Amino acid sequence: MEINLKPIATIRTTRTMLVIFVILSHSLTSCSFNKMVLHPAKFLKTTTNITWIDPNADTLCLYFSGSNHQPTTLMKNWKDTVDLIYTIESVLFKNANGDTLNGWFVKPKNQTPTFTLLQLHGNAGTLYNQLKMTSFLKYGFQIFMFDYSGFGFSQGKAKRKNVLTDALSALDYLKTRQDVKGTKLVIYGQSLGGNLAPVVASKRQNEIDGLVIEGGFSTYKDMASKKFGFIGRILIAEKHNAMKSIKTYKKPLLSIHSREDNTVPFELGKKLFDNANEPKIFFEMAKKCHLCGSIYYSDEISQKIRGMLNH
Repeated sequence: MEINLKPIATIRTTRTMLVIFVILSHSLTSCSFNKMVLHPAKFLKTTTNITWIDPNADTLCLYFSGSNHQPTTLMKNWKDTVDLIYTIESVLFKNANGDTLNGWFVKPKNQTPTFTLLQLHGNAGTLYNQLKMTSFLKYGFQIFMFDYSGFGFSQGKAKRKNVLTDALSALDYLKTRQDVKGTKLVIYGQSLGGNLAPVVASKRQNEIDGLVIEGGFSTYKDMASKKFGFIGRILIAEKHNAMKSIKTYKKPLLSIHSREDNTVPFELGKKLFDNANEPKIFFEMAKKCHLCGSIYYSDEISQKIRGMLNH
């Protein structure tokens, strides 16, 4: 009896080649694939002005002066200053890697804040894109926003491992400020920052009072699979895991998401929330948008933050 071993050999060879292909693909493309996650807008040191859109006003301009890039708000004619209801203090601080990061401490002019928000923004843009958060100031909040490594005027390279280092260093800096002591300290993470926030909160929950996640997602692998199918789940590295972290976080949580969010699927935000511990609140926005809470729902969100912290 003659046995043909060629088909068996072919199957084994094919399987071996497939394994080698997957391993090589992962090692060669995971770095470039992961770079797709961060889209930093970088300023040159010599940058002195930008134009931005205030959703509550008009096209305005920011003029940066001094070595700390202190912003001044100007009208479209680049001459007349704008009398805002808040002040912006430009801050330079070091992260644990030794890189200098740029942050803005924003506070209302005519009241003493009782809450401090540490904002962790999304994967793109820079500080001036975050000024929509100023809608919270009239409800007794002050906000510290900062640019991750490689964003805006911040030094370093835009990497996900650096994003976590930056967030922890920003919290360290914030705890040194006298105007933060005596206020309720809340981490407010948005989109990529919403995935990052539970990691920071679980590591430092003894130093904070609450956590807000807006438009966040469960894991990078879940996000990649939504966009690129199973190959995305294989190729992307998790780095830090929000799902694991949210299970160890024990303090109050407010999760915010739109069911019609076209950037981060609603079910990924809900998945992260469902795995969180009590006490927790889920706020489903009616608007079909991503990260529009501060634009349309600042009153409701402020009340929910106050309510969950019994303040």
